[in-house]
Amino acid sequence: MFTDRAKIIIRSGKGGDGHVSFRREKYVPNGGPDGGDGGNGGSVIFKVDTGMTTLTDYRFRRKFSAEDGEQGGKKRCHGKDGKDLILKVPAGTVVREFETGKVIVDMSGDNTEVVVLKGGRGGRGNQHFATSTMQAPKYAQPGQDAQEVTVQLELKTIADVGLVGFPNVGKSTLISMVTNAKPEIANYHFTTLQPHLGVVDLPEGDGGFVIADIPGLIEGASEGIGLGHEFLRHIERCRVLIHIVDAAGVEGRDPVDDIYAINKELAAYNVDLSKKPQIIAANKTDVIQIAEGEEDPIKRIENEFGPKGIKIFPISAATKTGLKELIYYVNDMLKKMDNTPVVYEQEYFPEEHIGEKLPYTVSYDEKEQMYILEGPRIEKMLGYTNLDSEKGFRFFQKFIKEIGATDQMEALGIQDGDTVKMYGFHFDYYKDTDSPEFPEGENE
Repeated sequence: MFTDRAKIIIRSGKGGDGHVSFRREKYVPNGGPDGGDGGNGGSVIFKVDTGMTTLTDYRFRRKFSAEDGEQGGKKRCHGKDGKDLILKVPAGTVVREFETGKVIVDMSGDNTEVVVLKGGRGGRGNQHFATSTMQAPKYAQPGQDAQEVTVQLELKTIADVGLVGFPNVGKSTLISMVTNAKPEIANYHFTTLQPHLGVVDLPEGDGGFVIADIPGLIEGASEGIGLGHEFLRHIERCRVLIHIVDAAGVEGRDPVDDIYAINKELAAYNVDLSKKPQIIAANKTDVIQIAEGEEDPIKRIENEFGPKGIKIFPISAATKTGLKELIYYVNDMLKKMDNTPVVYEQEYFPEEHIGEKLPYTVSYDEKEQMYILEGPRIEKMLGYTNLDSEKGFRFFQKFIKEIGATDQMEALGIQDGDTVKMYGFHFDYYKDTDSPEFPEGENE
């Protein structure tokens, strides 16, 4: 089954915690700190795989995680770094943050391998915190937290030219005749349920281009009727659109009405699509039958769209009539156009936004008349820090300020002398010019 959209959760690896340990050697009863550093967590990397054409690999599996870094060890042993997670996708895949729809990365152009989520940095062991006045620090630095985000993968076909038109007008036949693509061809609606890419190679080095057979559209496609949205997104990168119409009206359709209907759907989905350069390929000329008194359908199409500056080519994809003229005209048209690929700019930066989901909470307890600071990160740091020492206490104060908890409390109106509770600890809050202080701390 063709899949061009997938919702997945990606998570980078957490940094390994620094280790607290001390040398224990014979005849050295009071050895110094020798806790090793934690390893870095693995990153999540998206990489273009030129052999992939769909996102089927992400259809059934929903969560992908890089490896966490290992904790540091004794004797200054450094924890092992976590392995990176490489997610392979087809060229043209756009990675968006799911809630906002903003672009994280467009795997097109030069973006062949991109780090989307960085692994957490490993924490430092207690060996790094020894000073002349604190020779046996009993705390180490926790590893940096992992980053996690839900993303929408969306494949947008990369092609110079897009073939658009209603079902069964001959798009698949045309692409099979002018490229190396081999789409399924049959006389029924929706034979093509996925875009087919083909390369048009012109002789004697005269150039060439990539053409995409976009599945047949129907009226209401821009509103998501049928598979409208799934198909329309593949037209966005194309520089030129070729409207294929059934000039012979084999199925009773009116080619002029069809062109207006398709343009209406393009504009409704994205107004820029209807402004792209267009060419009309009036197909099935080999079976046109004009009754006496009826207007030639080719003349009718030319009279309607020629004055609008749109070039019309009568063709028969089945017999290859008119295909050479059409292809060379498109090639010359593309040569005069900007060939810079359409690459969507980054709008969402995970490292900035993920921090908004703070791993702690700040609140005020009216009954107890104290501020409550809690959360897994706070609890973890309390367990790692020796609050009985001045250096350890200062280390914890700096941590509280760096994660933004101090600003959160000040936003709630905390004043000097107010009480802050963190699990079993109570502190009186004071702020000086350098950093907030919590003197007179006591354990419950």
